[in-house]
Amino acid sequence: MNSILHIAKRNTLTGTVNRLPASKSISNRVLIMNALSEGKSVLSNLSEANDTVLMKRLINSPDAVLDVEDAGTTMRFLTACLAVRGKQKIITGTDRMKLRPIGLLVDALRELGARISYLEKEGFPPLKIEAFEGQKTNQLTIRGDVSSQYISALMMIAPILPKGLLLTLTGKVGSRPYIDMTASLMRKFGIDVQVNEHVIEVAHQSYKPCEYRVEADWSAASYWFAFTALSEKAEIVLPNITMRSVQGDRVIADLMEQLGVKSEPRGSNLLLTKKDVHTELTFDFTHCPDLAQTVAVVCATKGIHGTFTGLESLRIKETDRIHALHQELQKIGAQLIETGAVWKLVPTQNIPDEIPIINTYLDHRMAMAFAPLATLRNISIENPMVVRKSYPKYWDDLKTLGFTLSEA
Repeated sequence: MNSILHIAKRNTLTGTVNRLPASKSISNRVLIMNALSEGKSVLSNLSEANDTVLMKRLINSPDAVLDVEDAGTTMRFLTACLAVRGKQKIITGTDRMKLRPIGLLVDALRELGARISYLEKEGFPPLKIEAFEGQKTNQLTIRGDVSSQYISALMMIAPILPKGLLLTLTGKVGSRPYIDMTASLMRKFGIDVQVNEHVIEVAHQSYKPCEYRVEADWSAASYWFAFTALSEKAEIVLPNITMRSVQGDRVIADLMEQLGVKSEPRGSNLLLTKKDVHTELTFDFTHCPDLAQTVAVVCATKGIHGTFTGLESLRIKETDRIHALHQELQKIGAQLIETGAVWKLVPTQNIPDEIPIINTYLDHRMAMAFAPLATLRNISIENPMVVRKSYPKYWDDLKTLGFTLSEA
């Protein structure tokens, strides 16, 4: 039976978000780079997110079968890393993971010389990695509009390929900040990587060990912007976070300026308070799709009409997030209307006094994006433990801000 978390309404918020996690995206990348530099780097403040815990445990595991559970980043990065290192492994995951495509990455790795086979459905996990038969080519072409994680995975293994790699991206390139993040971190580990609009070039070279401290996660911080936006009064402090970040989701600070949140740097902290709000928002989420659910909930409840593009990749996340948003926004009287490649957000006219239980679809971001509704009504959220994927102490931070939580 699914557990249900009940959160009592609280509309005045003051305090510090003490358990804001370190960046999962950065942590997973530096763990791969550390493995490729013989594990001699000193990494600190790694994320406690389950995705990162899994990456840390599995990357040098002697086990023949590696279970990445629901961690898409771990699946993709490990597949590339193990394939070119010639590690004979089976990589599997949850039932949902087995529905998430990985064919483009496997095709690319096969072109390079990896021997990989599908154990169940063609194009999907689980995978059997058998050997690396020597580099067959130093040039690959891959679509840029499916998952930046495929591109980052290939970038990170490129230096250890005997002939290096010239990677050409075709079509529209999505989530480009994550590609730029990968390049920036590779440079920290001594790698010369050239990134142009559609071409990435990495010569054969060696990763150098380094010392690296991971900064706070801007994706996780986005939920506290939402709490601020929906509250009646708020003064929320986010620690260990920098406005000059390699994380693309740092754009939430600019975006929320239009949705009623002022953010002020205070040393290494960020202070969130309320400000005037716009009545309409037009935004392209191509480069920051993980913010879409959070922004949609804020717009839906603040009377803000939204015109959104760049949501296509949401269909292949932990769940079909477009479908999930459509279903759950209806519970508060809002609509997400899809017309071609444009989504219109029609805000609610009247939030019901009793909101039906919010379904999470086993997606951590659905749980965290809808939780700020607790500033407006008592709410209930199913399967609250899904947040362990990226923000294990999320509910503890709600308690710190004064919310009363009970589980049934």
